[in-house]
This record gives sequence, structure tokens and C-alpha cells, in this order.
Amino acid sequence: MNILVLNGPNLDKLGLRDAQKYGAITLNEINDKIKAEFPEHAFEFFQSNSEGELINQISGSFGKFDGIVLNPGGYAHTSVAIRDAIEISAVPVIEVHLSNLSARENFRQNLITASVCKGYISGFKHKSYLAAIYLLNKMRETND
Repeated sequence: MNILVLNGPNLDKLGLRDAQKYGAITLNEINDKIKAEFPEHAFEFFQSNSEGELINQISGSFGKFDGIVLNPGGYAHTSVAIRDAIEISAVPVIEVHLSNLSARENFRQNLITASVCKGYISGFKHKSYLAAIYLLNKMRETND
């Protein structure tokens, strides 16, 4: 499978952020763990603090990727534009979050983007990404 791993704002600061919520490893270390866990898949990794760049990646994914693992960061709670790009895309998207959003602030309870994804995973730090890739693989095997 060809999988796009797409990360939103401030995820380039992992390793500097609250380790209790986000884990202690960097985004590059997460990417390395993904490649090591799933060597049979091809990955493209992209991180941006810009909403428009994330939308462009989603919009350009059709025909290029079999699935997208998306951590939209704070845009999960605010971006109708990213939500619309996911909804338009024919590529399956699984949203991931490092922290357990249900144990966080009230404003983090509204997930605008997750409602148009195949599903979302929250609270398992870097393992959220691994779970999403596992599920994309299973979905493809069973044509779900």
C-alpha cells in the first residue's frame, strides 16, 4: 500500500511538548517507527502548520495513495475546509490524535474533521499511527 501520513500544526514540535499528553518522541522518530513496523508499505510523510498545504495534500492524494493517516492537530476542532477536502477525497482517511481528547478541554470534544473520516484513534500517543495503518491495511484486505 501507498500511505500518506499527514500531520498538522505544531506536530513538528513533538519531543518538546508535554510528554504526558503527546509522548516523548519526535515526529521523525514516529515516522521511523511506522516504517520499521510496516516495511511492506510505502509511506510519504508530510507536516505543515498551514491549513492550505494540508488541504492540497488531501486533494492531491487520489490515484496516488491507498490511504491517509491524518493528525490534523488543532485543525480537527476548527477546519471546515480540511473536513470538506476529506469528504471530497475518494481516499480512505483515518484520523489520529496522540493525546486522549476525551480527557481534555471542552473545545477539543468537537471533532469537525473526524466526522468524515473512516474513523479516528485517540490517546495512544505514537501507537495511534500504528493502529491506523493496521486498520487501513485490514480495510483494504476486506474491501471495507
